[in-house]
Amino acid sequence: MTCTHGAHLKVVTPSADGCEECLKIGSGWVHLRLCRECGHVGCCDDSPNTHATKHFKATGHPIMETYDRRTAGAGAMSTK
Repeated sequence: MTCTHGAHLKVVTPSADGCEECLKIGSGWVHLRLCRECGHVGCCDDSPNTHATKHFKATGHPIMETYDRRTAGAGAMSTK
């Protein structure tokens, strides 16, 4: 069986410096996740609003990575 998720893996620009939705509603988050298909930044499942998972359920984008806005661009996986 071959994994087909690699087709979704792209170099992306983060959509925000924090969880997009939490910033809009004034909520906090624990950790951030970056969608590797579109660049959406959402909060993790340990955060009260779980916006990264909600983004996956709404879009079907299968690959997320940990995102730390302080070190973004330091690795090969995300760019700022």
